[in-house]
Amino acid sequence: MKKIEGKNIIVIGGAGFIGSHLVEKLITNNNVVSIDNYLSGTEDNHFDGAKYIVGSCENISELARDFYPDLIFHLGEYSRVESSFDDYQLVIDNNLLPFSKVLIYAKEHNAKLIYSGSSTKFAHYNDDEIHSPYAWVKSKNTEHLINYAKWFSLEYAIVYFYNAYGGNEICDGKYSTLIGKYKKLYASGERSLPVVSPGTQLRNFTHYSDIVSGLEAVAIDGNGDGYGIGSDKAVSILDIVNYLGCSPSSLPSRRGNRQNAELVTKNTKELGWSAKVDIEQHLRQFVSRNKD
Repeated sequence: MKKIEGKNIIVIGGAGFIGSHLVEKLITNNNVVSIDNYLSGTEDNHFDGAKYIVGSCENISELARDFYPDLIFHLGEYSRVESSFDDYQLVIDNNLLPFSKVLIYAKEHNAKLIYSGSSTKFAHYNDDEIHSPYAWVKSKNTEHLINYAKWFSLEYAIVYFYNAYGGNEICDGKYSTLIGKYKKLYASGERSLPVVSPGTQLRNFTHYSDIVSGLEAVAIDGNGDGYGIGSDKAVSILDIVNYLGCSPSSLPSRRGNRQNAELVTKNTKELGWSAKVDIEQHLRQFVSRNKD
C-alpha cells in the first residue's frame, strides 16, 4: 500500500490510544505535530521525532499558528458511549464546541481533514433504547463536516473505527477499552470477567495496526464519508471471555449499549485496505504469554 511521505501533519489526540500509534508510524517520513488536552492521552505515549502541544483543539489556530499542515487527523474527542450520560458537559466541551474551530483552521490552511466519526452511527438498538450523548454529538459533527465541506470546498474524509484494541489501550478507569480491562484483570489473576447483560451483543474488534493502516489509506486516497475501519469478524462479549478461558459475571444492562452495528468497510477496502489481525488469535496468544 501507499505511504504518507513528506507531509506536514497535525494529529489531534496524538498522545491517545490510536493517535499515538498513528504518530509512531508517520514520524519516520513526515513532520508531525500532536495537539492533545490529555483527557485520556498520556506522556507515556510520546515518541521522539514528534512535537507535542498541550491544549484543546478549540484553540488550534493559536496552538498551531506557525505550522502549515497538509493533513489533519482529528482523533482527539471524548470517546465513550455509556459514561457519556454522566459526562454530558465533558462531551459537549470536547466534541461539539471545538469542532467548528478545527474546520475553520483546516480550510484556512487548505489542509485535508480526516475526521474520526463513530461507528455508533451504524448501531442497531432495541426500540426502547436511545442514543447516548456521545453518539448524538459525533453524528452531528459528521453532518457539520459534510455540510461545511459543501459550503466552503474543504477536502475531507470521515473514518469510523470499530472497537479498537492492542498496545497503548487504556486498561483501567472509565475510559478503558473492554479488551484492555479484560487483559489487566486476567494478568492480575482474575478468571471471572464482568459482562454487561446480555453478553450476546456483537462487536467487530479491530487491532490498532489495522486501524492505523486504514487511516493512512484513507488520508492518501479517500474522499468524503463512509470509510469504516473494522474487522470482518463479529464476535460477542461472551466469545471474548471464552477466548481468555474465563467465565462471565453478569452485570445489569446499560443505557447506550448497542446490540450490534452495521460494518461499513466497502469504501475502505476499495482503497486496497483489509484487516489482518484476528481477535481470537490475539487473545489466545495473550493467554499463552500470561499463563499462571
